[in-house]
This record gives sequence, C-alpha cells and structure tokens, in this order.
Amino acid sequence: SAIWPWLVQMGSGRAGTYSYDWLDRLFGFLDRPSATRILPEFQQLAVGDKITWRPAGTFSGRVELTVAVLEPLRALALSYQGLGMEWVWQFGLYPLDNERTRLVTRGTERTPNTPTFWLFMRIMEPASFVMTARMLLGVKERAEALRASAS
Repeated sequence: SAIWPWLVQMGSGRAGTYSYDWLDRLFGFLDRPSATRILPEFQQLAVGDKITWRPAGTFSGRVELTVAVLEPLRALALSYQGLGMEWVWQFGLYPLDNERTRLVTRGTERTPNTPTFWLFMRIMEPASFVMTARMLLGVKERAEALRASAS
C-alpha cells in the first residue's frame, strides 16, 4: 500500500518519473523535479485514462500512455501506440510477506522492421534500463519513507 500511490501519480505534469530528474528535465520530459510526497489530485486513475509521458514541444512530440489495466495495489499496465510503434509497460506488486513487496516492471515493444528503428532500439534499450532502474529505486525510497512516517 506504500508503493501504489507513487505508481498512479507518475507522469509529466503529474508527480514525475522518480528517475534522474536532471536527465528527464534536460530532454524535456519534466518541467519540475519528481514529487517527494503523495499528491492527492493524482490518486484517481481508471482504465482508459491518459498519462502524459512526454509533453508537446519535446524532440519528437507528445507521448500519452493509456491505462490499459488497473488492479489497485496489484497491477498497472500502460500502453502506447504511435510513431509507428506499440509499447506496453507493466507494473506488478507481489507481496513477499507482511513487511515486504516486490515491484516488478516489464516493457514490451513492437517496432517496424527498419534500420532506423533497429538503431533507435539499440540506443533506447540500455538508456531505458538505466532510467528504469533509477525509477524503481526512487519508488522504493519514497515508499519506504512513506511507510516509516505512517508507523
């Protein structure tokens, strides 16, 4: 329950990405640092809602992720179709015991079979790994701080 609020408020113009904010800001994904508190105005999320991941005016335009699956405290899946590709980003919460939960994320992409997309994915895969690893640590730090403050 300490992890879920951070997931549902993610996004540009929302709570941010919890990753390397300086990089996200450099590339135009964020206009301010990621939130360090729960933002009540972003806690309501439903299947079909759109979350801005990259605002208009960035290097390749606005990207909105659609909430495809929402099982509170268990699963969140976001999808994107555009720019010739499809992307699904999944988050799963798996309780290990009364004190610990494992947060797992998976991404699946379908891109055109072109040299340009091949090169794009060779660059994006390691960059995405680094940014996602930092995002997971950012969520962990925030969730642990929230849990500590509640007890």
